Amino acid sequence: MTQQTATPTDVDAAALELEPLPLPYLPGAAIFDCDGTLADTMPIHYRAWRETLDSLGAAHVFPEEQFYAWGGVTAAEIVARLNARHGLTLAVEETAHLKEETYRRLMPELRAIPSVVAEARRFREAGIPLAVASGGRRDLVEQTLRILGVRDWFGAVVGSEDVQHGKPDPEVFLTAANGIGAVPADCVVYEDADAGILAGQRAGMRVVDIRPYLPPR
Repeated sequence: MTQQTATPTDVDAAALELEPLPLPYLPGAAIFDCDGTLADTMPIHYRAWRETLDSLGAAHVFPEEQFYAWGGVTAAEIVARLNARHGLTLAVEETAHLKEETYRRLMPELRAIPSVVAEARRFREAGIPLAVASGGRRDLVEQTLRILGVRDWFGAVVGSEDVQHGKPDPEVFLTAANGIGAVPADCVVYEDADAGILAGQRAGMRVVDIRPYLPPR
């Protein structure tokens, strides 16, 4: 999938307009990223990457800080970037699939991010339409939501296979808004990555960056 790159200037300018958590008003609709936003899955995703890359003889690439810097990017695009950056020849789709299946095995360890799930619960109780928009595979996102016990809260779940362009392109958020019959200007996006923040703002939506509200690891 084609992936655009957010520039620091874009992200810095966007950060001036971010909304607080919890939101001091009820939006027309809310769209949540999944990994690292609703669910504390990012450490598990990184373990899956490490196991996968190590098994393929690429133990020297993809340090943890790079993994977090590329938050929101699809698995296939990450493999393509690693190939380009390090002169590797990893099979893109096969490596991405192996990583996702490794992650599936580790999924029972995932936990909710309480402050974000509490926000989603508050909106649900108020009758606000909710959706999930993720750069991950939809089946894994759906499974994550089921593990958290919140799948029925969301009227639409959009994954990487449902769009042509990943974050920071706005397509995933526009698709999610369409899935719950919401006007983009009425939506608030919840995100934990620069690419997702930029995608939400390019979609004409307000955005909450949840990272400042998380306890230190």
